[in-house]
Amino acid sequence: MATTRLLLGILCSSFIGGFGVLKCHLLVQNKTAIHVVVREQSCRIRLVDLAIAEIGIREKTGKNDGKRVEAYLSVVNLKKGQPYCSAFISWLFAQEGFARPRSGWSPDLFPSSRLSRYALPANIIGIYFPDLKRIAHVGIIERLNDQWCYSIEANTNLDGGRNGDGVYRRVRHLKTIYRISDWVSPERRVP
Repeated sequence: MATTRLLLGILCSSFIGGFGVLKCHLLVQNKTAIHVVVREQSCRIRLVDLAIAEIGIREKTGKNDGKRVEAYLSVVNLKKGQPYCSAFISWLFAQEGFARPRSGWSPDLFPSSRLSRYALPANIIGIYFPDLKRIAHVGIIERLNDQWCYSIEANTNLDGGRNGDGVYRRVRHLKTIYRISDWVSPERRVP
């Protein structure tokens, strides 16, 4: 019995070795692809960390104003007083060196070329408002926990309004998210 196993083991090793499988490194077949994935992952981490650092920013007078809020708005050429959830997202990506997205209009963050099925960190979520018949609020995904999405959102409040008073961490059920877009993955960076 042991002799049969030994012979089968030798035969299988010879067979596999004949195809060159034992001569290559199975896990490092394409070093370029690994570097791209590592760069993408570290970029996602930096974007999320940057968003987390903004939690607690509040408007100065409750009218979409204040030094930091106006910095978000300036990235998309909007003046003080305008809604800034999309401007916040554009500001985050600008800080990380991305040329896009750059829009203060939330539906602009979800072109078909950027849509994703995956709730990855640093992907953007879009919340649909039936009364407006459009995506009217956005946030950046921090992490996922089962069916719950932890996001960082600007121009919201503790109640989850779309016209709030600052930057907050929100927890949303995945079923409440209308769209997800990916502006980080290399294959999605081309406009």
